[in-house]
Amino acid sequence: MSVVNFIPEVWIARLLFNIHNALVFAQPSIVNRDYEGEIQQAGDTVRVSSIGPVTISDYVRNTDMAQPEELTDAQSTIVIDQAKYFNFQVDDVDALQAQPELMNAAMQQAAYGLAATIDKYIAALYTDAAGSVGTAGAPVAPTNTTAYEYLVDLSVKLDEQNAPEVGRWAVVPPWYEGLLLKDARFVQSGQGGSEDRLRNGMIGRAAGFDILKSNNVSSTGVGSGSTYRILGGVNNGITLAEQMRKVEAYRPERRFADAIKGLHLWGAKTLFPQFLAVLYANRP
Repeated sequence: MSVVNFIPEVWIARLLFNIHNALVFAQPSIVNRDYEGEIQQAGDTVRVSSIGPVTISDYVRNTDMAQPEELTDAQSTIVIDQAKYFNFQVDDVDALQAQPELMNAAMQQAAYGLAATIDKYIAALYTDAAGSVGTAGAPVAPTNTTAYEYLVDLSVKLDEQNAPEVGRWAVVPPWYEGLLLKDARFVQSGQGGSEDRLRNGMIGRAAGFDILKSNNVSSTGVGSGSTYRILGGVNNGITLAEQMRKVEAYRPERRFADAIKGLHLWGAKTLFPQFLAVLYANRP
């Protein structure tokens, strides 16, 4: 690829497509992405307003109603405090040998790296969840027969917190999916339709959740005995705002090479903790 043929808008669009294609925790069905707007630099803020409760009163025939109440609002601020970049080069000799696909592959790898960073950040917001099954100090120990039942318990926690039932999700690690696949209740009723498979990481349904799989589920480790924090909720619980701010091509002064650098800005915040619950589970 030659720098003179570089079109930033095309590369930014392709990079964002690759980022979104790789996201699990940070995709629109899991987090709220309605407030992204124009993000110019790290430190910018996105302000989100919400309306307070409306009073419900008894109606008495032939009696005047009370004066209309004034609506109250609350405003939350999402700080764009995450600024990540990539910066790589392709030597002219390598470019000749590998053809233009080399640069495309490198851009895709950059997108996957940025996506994994966002996903891990969102997964770590399990600490904001209003309810839990098990605790950090006393996690549950799921088996082939209880893995499904613990998801039911997670759903009950959300019920008790008045979380909406529509659009519930839970993101599990691959080993937890393995336990679910050994349970006939998941195998028989957990397979989603063709439209569900369009969601990144979607593996089926269980206990009222869309079940998604990710290696970015927060945990204390990766081996047997590690505690995983399996997050469940609805997409209004967490809000994410992001923007691929810049993608630039340049020629390094002391190299015969093309280089590309990009700046990705984003921030995320839990706005409704009651719409989230976490399952602390030990890996067998």
